[in-house]
Amino acid sequence: MKTKMCAALAAAALTCAMTLPLAAQETPTAKIKRVQMKEQKEHHPEIAAAMNHLREAKANLEHAAHDFGGHRANALKHVNEALEECRLALEYDKK
Repeated sequence: MKTKMCAALAAAALTCAMTLPLAAQETPTAKIKRVQMKEQKEHHPEIAAAMNHLREAKANLEHAAHDFGGHRANALKHVNEALEECRLALEYDKK
């Protein structure tokens, strides 16, 4: 049960990391939302939520009982990279 949960969390973290570039693609609706957000003190609840989920996934992966043939370590690496990308996205938006 614990193994399945860790695998599911790792998959969710990887999915988040892999879909961030898709979320960054701009559509007309996204452009309107972005303009509205600039008028509203630059809150980014989606990125904040993604970062919270990634931190939770990281903690779960760090406390996993097994290494799963190196896949746990690989997933941790990708989660850390995704967290850094989110941080950079927030930093970029401040400019």
